[in-house]
Amino acid sequence: MKTLPLFFVALCAALASASAAQKPNILLILADDLGYGDVRCYNDQSKVATPHLDRLAREGMRFTDAHSPATVCTPTRYSLMTGQMAFRVPNGGTVFQGAGGPSLIAPGRLTLPAMLKHQGYATAAVGKWHVGLTLRDQAGAPIHSGKLDEVKRIDFSRRVEGGPVDHGFEKFFGTACCPTTDWIYAFIDGDRVPVPPAGPLDKSKLPKHPYANDCRPGLIAPNFPMEEVDLVFLQKSREFLEQHVRATPGKPFFLYHAAQAVHLPSFAAPQFKGKSGAGPHGDFIHQLDWVVGELMSTLEKLGIADNTLVIFTSDNGPEVDSVIHMRADHGHDGARPWRGIKRDSWEGGHRVPFLVRWPARVKPGTTSAQLTSLTDVMATIAAISDAKLPDNAAEDSFNLLPALRGEATAPIRPYLLTQAFAGARTLSIRRGPWKYLDHPGSGGNRYENNPRLKPFMLPDTAPDAPVHLYNLDTDPGETRNLYAERPELVKELKALLEQSKASGRSAPKF
Repeated sequence: MKTLPLFFVALCAALASASAAQKPNILLILADDLGYGDVRCYNDQSKVATPHLDRLAREGMRFTDAHSPATVCTPTRYSLMTGQMAFRVPNGGTVFQGAGGPSLIAPGRLTLPAMLKHQGYATAAVGKWHVGLTLRDQAGAPIHSGKLDEVKRIDFSRRVEGGPVDHGFEKFFGTACCPTTDWIYAFIDGDRVPVPPAGPLDKSKLPKHPYANDCRPGLIAPNFPMEEVDLVFLQKSREFLEQHVRATPGKPFFLYHAAQAVHLPSFAAPQFKGKSGAGPHGDFIHQLDWVVGELMSTLEKLGIADNTLVIFTSDNGPEVDSVIHMRADHGHDGARPWRGIKRDSWEGGHRVPFLVRWPARVKPGTTSAQLTSLTDVMATIAAISDAKLPDNAAEDSFNLLPALRGEATAPIRPYLLTQAFAGARTLSIRRGPWKYLDHPGSGGNRYENNPRLKPFMLPDTAPDAPVHLYNLDTDPGETRNLYAERPELVKELKALLEQSKASGRSAPKF
């Protein structure tokens, strides 16, 4: 990729500064399966250095009570793009596989990129989509299955329907589902697959992964580099940034960069292997941190860092295999200090890193304990961009701008909803220190039936209880179930949960 001449960068920066008092640029970086304890600024016992993420925290605000809306990726990504909890829509607990779809986002539903496009932003998405789309066979029949026989029927010369460019993004380069696990190993550019799969994936040629090699049988394109997908995504995001500054230096942009890392298998690029000192998954975390640093460096080289709001977060907690082996092999706990992992309603399944840097507005080195959901990104950015949200949008989104400005003196959110692996059947609600799980068990992983997870089962005062009630102030490890001791609180939180379900929203109308 060619480097822009310094005089041109300076000129663009000068032009961009004219709009600095107006709308900021926005870079939203979403990691995959990165746990709260995977990042050094959240866990000082992390065995993987994350200097670039730590720098984001030093130069901005670190949220310590932020949560993914769901404990798995598809519903979280839907909720991030719409500000609405996914359990409220049909198939809102689904994790798409293979072709994946149809889109969870209904036609006419206002999305984060569509809102910003209306506000004059250039919008682009790079990376993993995983909110659903539609591919078709030669006869025009939709293919939404992950079964290999179904994937083989796809006519890749047809337009991709229901993807990012149909929901507010002007540009997209990425993949339908998980780039290195889900049957279709090919890139989508806009609404087309420019280089379609040419044959089946040969798993014998893949790197041997000591934790998990869950690449499913599928079709692979000749230009799809299994170990360098994130480097391709980085290149495409850089290209967007440079081309945007070159062509429209005064126009704000929204770039959504959805990384492959650190979803299993941990395919770090060759130059990162062995660099972390914490095995292949540690190397993958190290690579993700480096990618974040490269994106920050690109903003700085283009002279637009000061007027760019950067948000970094993750779609859910760390994956089962990475947690088991990282704990055993390297003394690293990606969920620390919380109980639970990906798919669980316990905190480790959905409490995630959430870092915000915005030099124009956010005081460096600050920390916020505001109860926060990724659904809140939409209402917050609406306030920042002066967008007016209609009443039938962002139903579960709260405006965090007062927290970013350091002006919030009281909780912004009255309560928080979270959905676990089974969607509407595994909901939880949090109000203040009290957390109510409206289901038995973890809501995701079956610890008692999994010999690999049994060693990680914690003491629980009521392991067979139909519901759970915890006080996170006195019991952050969620080991003491108080549902039998505080029936009035169980009744109260259950009623609040049912009220939110019935009303279709948790946030007030705008």
